[in-house]
Amino acid sequence: PARNGKVETGIDVLEQENFAPLAALEKKHGGKLRVGILTNYTAVDSQGRRDIDVLYHDAEAKVPGLKLTTIFSPEGGISGMMDTTHIPNSTDPATGLPIISLYGATSAQRHPPIAKLRHLDAVVVDLRDVGVRFFTYETAVAYLLQAAAHTGTDIVILDRPDPITGSFVQGPVSDPGSSSYVGFMPLPARHGMTLGEVARYFNGVGHINAPLTVVPVK
Repeated sequence: PARNGKVETGIDVLEQENFAPLAALEKKHGGKLRVGILTNYTAVDSQGRRDIDVLYHDAEAKVPGLKLTTIFSPEGGISGMMDTTHIPNSTDPATGLPIISLYGATSAQRHPPIAKLRHLDAVVVDLRDVGVRFFTYETAVAYLLQAAAHTGTDIVILDRPDPITGSFVQGPVSDPGSSSYVGFMPLPARHGMTLGEVARYFNGVGHINAPLTVVPVK
């Protein structure tokens, strides 16, 4: 059927711009950029290539000082198939890079290790959110922003559309002071925002003030 246009996600925009946001961060960090990525199986470009592979091959070729060194995974693990709180660290078979799980039964297991972040200049985030406040990817990003505020690590979110759209904002707003892993800050049940917009809300209204860049959808 005929279409009236197409949507380009943050990873596609990043590729079209020859990784310019990452090149700017490379310059900021003195010509070298040690990069991590928080992602899972949903993060692919319009050609079906994983963000991990795009950064590992294309970005490293376009931005000579860039080096992808670490992968972080959210609830469900890198495959999204692990329905358990016992998600161990592992290795990505395609790149040989370590995968650090940011999900577990304890609060400590759900926060990025500060020691790891101190060895990263930037962390790229690409996760397909679902548009409701009680999805844990949003809190995973909030915890990453909090850690980055301490280490000075740049956070770069490759945005994606809200799959249930921004046409409506619905449902009760969560109570202030009731922060949890399924509700980091007050939001209505259906908030109408992309993950990048939610991150800006957390970072600004929540006074986290981490170095944050959002590569928006076109």
